[in-house]
Amino acid sequence: MASVIREAPFGQIVRYLTNNKYFQYPEEKPDFKLPDTWLQLLNESDATTIPDPEKSEPQEDPRGYEATSEAISRASTQNSLPFTEARLEADEQHEIEKIKSIPIQPKKTKDGAILVDWYYTDDAENPHNWSNKKRALLTTLICLYTFVVYTTSAIYTSSVSGIMEEFGVSDLVATLGLSLYVLGYGTGPLVFSPLSEIPVIGRNPVYIVTMFLFVILSIPTAFVGNFAGLMVLRFLQGFFGSPCLASGGASIGDMYSLMSLPYAMMSWVSAAYCGPALGPLISGFAVPAETWRWSLFESIWMSAPVLILMFFFLPETSSATILLRRAARLRKIHNNERFMAQSEIDQRNMKVSAVAIDALVKPLEITIKDPAVLFVQIYTAIIYGIYYSFFEVFPLVYPVDYGMNLGQVGLVFLCILVSCIIGIAIYFSYLYFWMNPRIERFGFPAQESRLIPALPASIGPTIGLFLFAWTARASIHWIAPTIGITIYGATVFIVMQCLFVYIPLSYPMYAASLFAANDFFRSALACGSVLFAHPLFNNLGVARGTSLLGGLSVIGIVGIWLLYYYGARLRSLSKFALSDD
Repeated sequence: MASVIREAPFGQIVRYLTNNKYFQYPEEKPDFKLPDTWLQLLNESDATTIPDPEKSEPQEDPRGYEATSEAISRASTQNSLPFTEARLEADEQHEIEKIKSIPIQPKKTKDGAILVDWYYTDDAENPHNWSNKKRALLTTLICLYTFVVYTTSAIYTSSVSGIMEEFGVSDLVATLGLSLYVLGYGTGPLVFSPLSEIPVIGRNPVYIVTMFLFVILSIPTAFVGNFAGLMVLRFLQGFFGSPCLASGGASIGDMYSLMSLPYAMMSWVSAAYCGPALGPLISGFAVPAETWRWSLFESIWMSAPVLILMFFFLPETSSATILLRRAARLRKIHNNERFMAQSEIDQRNMKVSAVAIDALVKPLEITIKDPAVLFVQIYTAIIYGIYYSFFEVFPLVYPVDYGMNLGQVGLVFLCILVSCIIGIAIYFSYLYFWMNPRIERFGFPAQESRLIPALPASIGPTIGLFLFAWTARASIHWIAPTIGITIYGATVFIVMQCLFVYIPLSYPMYAASLFAANDFFRSALACGSVLFAHPLFNNLGVARGTSLLGGLSVIGIVGIWLLYYYGARLRSLSKFALSDD
């Protein structure tokens, strides 16, 4: 637990205020000794020059240790082997060798710099070596963080009628509070995700600073006295709450091996998936009993405890950042400038403007030039837009046709939780009983094999939407349209899981950028869907309006099957994708 607190913001502040007296790292303790392989490099007589970081390059394979350990080092520290056969082999070898505590010899550059790496294969500072309890703690925090941010979006819906009455605005205008929040958390990752990938910054500062601002902004949002101010604050809430929505998966990926990662990712995606659905349930009983501001108070009560937990217990997970800080400590302790992290050499000449331009332009370039990515972006955007449209159709069905109050309508959203559990069970079974055993036996198949569960599941959203559309009426029991929602939710969960694995497998170098772009595309359409849902259902009615959404979902059926059969050919023509060769 001490190591968790030490890496968390609280521990870092204590270290700063006490001049590193408390929560010391291993290198700072009196009994610490560098491994012999490090001391040999340090004491070599021919390495007396101070290295120039701008010219430093690793030597060509100084074999002072086993090649497998080198693969482990590359895979876990530099992420140069993401989602490939080599990464899988490195993960497997890592599990074997970390039990033996084998020293990992650092590389030396041509001009004498010692590249700081893990000390041993079982180095406790390596996120891949953390205990299951420590990884579970961090995964839980990331999931809570994600759940709170997503829940705060839809928790607002119960307050729409009260806002209309207090500020004298129409139903459509009052709904802007939801759509602007969604737009905010769609644009935020374009800024914050690239920042979290810079080793000198790391993930934690981005998380903590933005979550702190999220909580602070939630206070005036609950008390604001004019409509324009409420809308601005809702957008800023979404904007500063957004880092977990794109980088949360990266934090989980920092800790888990390639075979374990899909299981861990399911928990994070589930938190994101259930958040918007459970928001109306949380506020549905409180708002009628109190005031419309009560839903916004609940946002404060949820987010503030999560911020406190993150402040005390959220450690840094980026290996590049951890090793960069280790290099700085070794330089200080040994008074030797030859200790350097690989990221210091790689990013010495990197300009902030270049990072920003690449982060904003590269995702758009890949989306436009690569048909497979373009389909994924459009399809997930349509799914997300339909998903948020449900928030507008529920009040038109359940109170009107079935006489439910606001709280009872919120309870209907529990079917999304049920659908999520069903989706998890199906996808978990696919991984555990079919995909992972095949990988262990035959190695990695083509990336398109990850889409197999999505092939039958792609039909589910259409079935669910049409079932809801033509059973949502007073003459038919309310359970019938609710079953339609459950079918829709479970199959969408499976499709999204498959697509979110397919993208990093096929485009590992650009995965972070593509996830940020995907978040923007789907959030932008969701923002618009919240607004066009009102005239859509008012003009066409619930049945025909939802049927139109069901018709749009047919695009996904055709697209998934085409992607499965022709994805390999499309990737072979793409300069961005990872080929199977």
